[in-house]
Amino acid sequence: MKTIKTIDLFAGIGGMRIGVDQAAKFLKIKHKNVFSSEIDKYCCQLYYANFSQEPYGDITVPKTKDLDKLIPNHDLLLAGFPCQPFSQAGLKKGFDDTRGTLFYDILRILKIKKPKAFLLENVSNLKGHDNGNTLKVILRNLNKIGYIVPYPKILCSKDFGLPQNRKRIFIVGFLKELQCEFEWPSPINKKTRVGDILEPKSKVPKKYFISNKLWEGHKRRKKQNKIDGKGFGYGIVNSRSEYTNTISARYYKDGSEILIQQGSGNPRKLMPVEAKRLQGFPKSFKISNMSDVQIYKQFGNSVSVSVINAIAKNIIKSLQGKKVKNFQMDLGF
Repeated sequence: MKTIKTIDLFAGIGGMRIGVDQAAKFLKIKHKNVFSSEIDKYCCQLYYANFSQEPYGDITVPKTKDLDKLIPNHDLLLAGFPCQPFSQAGLKKGFDDTRGTLFYDILRILKIKKPKAFLLENVSNLKGHDNGNTLKVILRNLNKIGYIVPYPKILCSKDFGLPQNRKRIFIVGFLKELQCEFEWPSPINKKTRVGDILEPKSKVPKKYFISNKLWEGHKRRKKQNKIDGKGFGYGIVNSRSEYTNTISARYYKDGSEILIQQGSGNPRKLMPVEAKRLQGFPKSFKISNMSDVQIYKQFGNSVSVSVINAIAKNIIKSLQGKKVKNFQMDLGF
């Protein structure tokens, strides 16, 4: 394989695409992304600014018969898709019916275009969603259309060089006739440190330091939550901490999930450039001309690039016929 062609569905700001690009460069092959789709206008703006490619809009709109012409042939389908309940579909239309979910549109494209492989990403709670039925529906349908799927794996960003405790579930599959072998990447055993992604204090504008009123509110809520047995509250780290909590799309609201300690003063939120580093995006990734609110949302919704990089390396090796272990696993149903 000299070139790997990808499509980037529910693309966000292109984190999966960047991870594959890095993996391809490491393995000394070319990477060409031939199609992208995204409906969020702010994501689309950043996507175009960084890749000079305008994502197609709503991929759920085209009829199945039109997708073959719309989407070019490709080797690897990438998709970080939202998880929607499958239980209602199961009750009304049969357990394996995925219509009305965004996974259905991934399935349509896989069935028509038959790429050699796919990489899907979702929140770790997908594993237990609807008592595990949602994941079973997903895996069963992928198998029905001709893909061998190793059991999905939950990987954490802090195990792949990023100082963030972010767990996500990943699903990889290969066309059955290729008889590929695959193994999930192992942690890289690199010690992480929050200070590695932080700007010097002298470069942090005052607006990122939280007010006395907000700080008192954070402390009051955390104290009350502890009394109530909820365990929820702000998460505070310093430059020596190994990792932060997971950054989410709601970080822009008060920043409480990740606060940076500032000696005896009030803590501060992450700056947008620090959020970018926390997710492993390269220095060259452009985030200018975008509000902090949108930047936080987009990085909170994105993937950790280094995790995608590690998985993509093993996918490409599998497609190249290089022997890897533990591919076909019992799905348990």
